[in-house]
Amino acid sequence: MDMGEADRGRRAWRDGLVRRRAAVALLAGAAGLVVLGTVFVVLPGVVVDHDLAGASVAAQDRLKAVNDVRTTLVQVVGGLVVLFGAYATWRQLRVSQDGLRATQEGYVTDRFSRAVDQLGSDKLDVRIGGLHALWRIAEQSARDREAIISIQAAYLRTHLPWPPAGPESSAADVPINDIAPLETRAADAQVALTALGVLCRHREQSWVNLSITDLRRADCDGLWFPEVNFDRACLEAAGLYHANLTQASLVSVNLRHADLTTAILRRARCILADLRGAKLVETDLRDADFTETDLREANLRKAVASGAVFRRADLRMADLRGTDLSTANLVEARLTGAVASEHTRWPADFDHTAAGVVDTDDPGPEPSPLLQPPAMMWQAPPLRSTP
Repeated sequence: MDMGEADRGRRAWRDGLVRRRAAVALLAGAAGLVVLGTVFVVLPGVVVDHDLAGASVAAQDRLKAVNDVRTTLVQVVGGLVVLFGAYATWRQLRVSQDGLRATQEGYVTDRFSRAVDQLGSDKLDVRIGGLHALWRIAEQSARDREAIISIQAAYLRTHLPWPPAGPESSAADVPINDIAPLETRAADAQVALTALGVLCRHREQSWVNLSITDLRRADCDGLWFPEVNFDRACLEAAGLYHANLTQASLVSVNLRHADLTTAILRRARCILADLRGAKLVETDLRDADFTETDLREANLRKAVASGAVFRRADLRMADLRGTDLSTANLVEARLTGAVASEHTRWPADFDHTAAGVVDTDDPGPEPSPLLQPPAMMWQAPPLRSTP
């Protein structure tokens, strides 16, 4: 038997099946009409005769009673039809919604796959497009958000390791003023970092790993990194103005010359960190741990550091004017050459003069951040302290 005969045979079988189904449906419909007609014609008389129980009534009264029963049956059947129609509509709506949801999920999956593929491109603009696509998907799809956050964090760790490993990366010993801002030297990494800082603001899980990454001169102003792991990362001269680093892990991090003005570091772990020359003006440092941290020449004016731990920290030449250290732990802290003012709050019974702190006048209101030079033009001043 050739293919044509086989196709004709299958077609004839399908046509026969359709005809048989149509005949069955027609017979079922006819039977339903017969049953329904019987119910409306016969049942009302049976019901009335049963209720009369052999009593003699006028034919007109009996006919009225039969019609009343028929009216009631019509109302019942009409109500059932309405209920069935409502149920059928609801089922159709559910099926349509499920189909639409499946279509949308398939569309998101396709977009997700294409965006991830773009991250492996050797073209910068393609990688940036992929990162932006993932960012947009994360904002629209809650179920994909955590996966996208993990992908972006991994992208930063692999593309910007610390110390630098690639031939195109600036060496670790290059002076910070010779390093271009992150948005210039690695625009794709800046996009990934910004996306992370936005997406981490409203997320269910908390742990993000950005440890051992090269984020020199990164722009993190106003971004959210609560509980993010920056251990041993290099954030030298990074802009962290008004950033949220609540409970972040900053162990052995390099934050030299970083701008942390009005940032939030509550309960952050800054153990063994390097914050020489960092700007922490009006920063929230409550309950943060700065054990053995180097804060020489750091600007902590008007910072709130109540409950913070500065055990064995180096605060020499730091600016502590107006700083709240009222309940801070300053055991074995080095304060020689640090400056304070009458508005600096010290722990009870702490003799700051004996610790080598110099009292001076308050500097007055802090300049507006709008008056500060742009990140691309800013130059870190030389440090007087030596490593």
